[in-house]
Amino acid sequence: MGKLGDDAAVAHYRAHGRDKGVVASPLALRENLLLFIEDDISLLEIGPFCRPLKRGPRVEYLDVLDAGQLRARAGQTGGDAAGVPDVIHHVGDLDIVDRTYDAILSSHALEHQPDLVRHLQQVERILNPGGGYFLIIPDKRYCFDHFIAESTIADVLQAHREQRRTHTLKSVIEHRALTVHNDHLRHWQGDHGNPERSRAARVKAAIDEYEAAAGGYVDVHAWYFTPPAFRSIVTTLRELGLIGLEIAGIYHPARDRNEFCAILKRPD
Repeated sequence: MGKLGDDAAVAHYRAHGRDKGVVASPLALRENLLLFIEDDISLLEIGPFCRPLKRGPRVEYLDVLDAGQLRARAGQTGGDAAGVPDVIHHVGDLDIVDRTYDAILSSHALEHQPDLVRHLQQVERILNPGGGYFLIIPDKRYCFDHFIAESTIADVLQAHREQRRTHTLKSVIEHRALTVHNDHLRHWQGDHGNPERSRAARVKAAIDEYEAAAGGYVDVHAWYFTPPAFRSIVTTLRELGLIGLEIAGIYHPARDRNEFCAILKRPD
């Protein structure tokens, strides 16, 4: 059997390999994405908690809590308090960061941003020209978000127009009441669980939680991505002139993993 040409190989992958989790690029795997980030560049990691992905003299961290508070939270949630970085350089949101970096790294954090457009604009602001935003993002098909609809450009623009700083009741209900199990191996095997399980009780609990927060922040997912949906949203935001970041690569998930990797770049 002869070798496939480039175009035929791409078509074969899209038709037969992508949905089976065949790895088309080493950067589809988080461990390779992290190795791809050079150690001698300035890097900001968003949301390291007690499991930072990168360490080194030129790595800084941003989180919603300081190091002491993160260690306390790790102790309360069964995490490893010893893994918390000694210093959280920026406590709060990206708008407090007053310097620029060669790269920014985010793992399972993008989907929590109430205003996705504002987040990407802030990333662009603190990236040096030519710098990269390295993302590890849950694929909704293989995690507890399986039955929740993909986010659309309309959803993203509505949140930006409202200048959301906290999550909506809709997002809280989706995250607390419409999710299923989070076993990605089972999802790959087609076992997605029962989204109707205790539906009314879970919805009621979500409403109570939202009302008890009294306008404060409740930490849930706001966005539900697959690689094609994420590509479409980023491309449209760039074409609308809302962001200047361009897509350097979006990589479909590997078999039995619940996430995909992406790189956005600030043009030179």
